[in-house]
Amino acid sequence: MAKQKSINKKLDYETELLVITMEECGEMIEACSKAIRCEDYKDNDRLIEEVGDVLCMIELMKNRGMLSSRDLNNRVQIKKLKLLQWSNLIK
Repeated sequence: MAKQKSINKKLDYETELLVITMEECGEMIEACSKAIRCEDYKDNDRLIEEVGDVLCMIELMKNRGMLSSRDLNNRVQIKKLKLLQWSNLIK
C-alpha cells in the first residue's frame, strides 16, 4: 500500500472561515433534503442544528467585517420582494 501524504496547510482566517461556511451550507442542504423526504418539518433537531451552524458562520463573517448587518438586511428585503412576486411564501 502506498503511504498517503499528509498535507498540513494552515489556512488564513478568511479562507478557513469560508471553507467551513461552505461545508456547513452543504450539511444544511442535506438536512433540508432529508426533512423533505421524511416530511419532518417542525422541531427537526438535525435541521435546527445545521441552520444554527450556518447562522454561526454568518455571524463570524459579520464579526470579521466581511459582511455588514445593514447590507444583509437590505438583501433580505430585496429577496422578500422577489418572493412576493414569484412564490407563495410571502403574502
